[in-house]
Amino acid sequence: MHRRRRTALVLSAAAVAAAPLLTACGSEAHPGAAAVVGKDRITVSQLESRVNEVRDAQRAAIPDEQYEQAIAKTGGLTRSTLHTMVLDKVLHRAAADEGVNVSRREIQTLRSGLEQQQGGKKALEQGWLQQYSVAPSRLDDSLRTEIEAQKLAKKLGADMNAPEGQALFWKALSKASKKLDVDLNPRYGKWDVKKSQRADAKTPWVREVSGGGAAKPQQA
Repeated sequence: MHRRRRTALVLSAAAVAAAPLLTACGSEAHPGAAAVVGKDRITVSQLESRVNEVRDAQRAAIPDEQYEQAIAKTGGLTRSTLHTMVLDKVLHRAAADEGVNVSRREIQTLRSGLEQQQGGKKALEQGWLQQYSVAPSRLDDSLRTEIEAQKLAKKLGADMNAPEGQALFWKALSKASKKLDVDLNPRYGKWDVKKSQRADAKTPWVREVSGGGAAKPQQA
């Protein structure tokens, strides 16, 4: 567990240093699109739907008197959600380029282990919702992304406890990002992780790429 935590924290630091390599920005708006990542469009309606999933889950899980506080803590939810959606696609491309795949069984194995650690299915879902603004219906997708990051680092031979390994990992993401030519709608800013204006964008796999433990929040 401690080894996994050290690796997670080291990768978090690497994200800050290497993130500019993922930079891209939209030169013109795409009607109806929040972002264009390669041939994929993340529409504004898709983004709003994802945000609403989180808000609905929060309302169902949090007492009314605490709901407004939860909203205040996740005030940048739309931008942080888009950040996560784009970065996940970049990671997926980098993993695919290296022949990395994730099976349903791997996801279930990780989920079962986390449920045991957290005290059950509901506790895990609520923890992921509170820490990372991931709706319960999206938990398996989030876990899949974590596994993908773990396996990519291993395939690259990237020791995430070492600066060289961190650089190697982020170089792969940089390469994928350039291939995808990420283009954000200007209303959501630019695709520059280091210069992100939002401090509440949380991407679990950025914190945890070498073990099965629950990740800690990552600021963008």
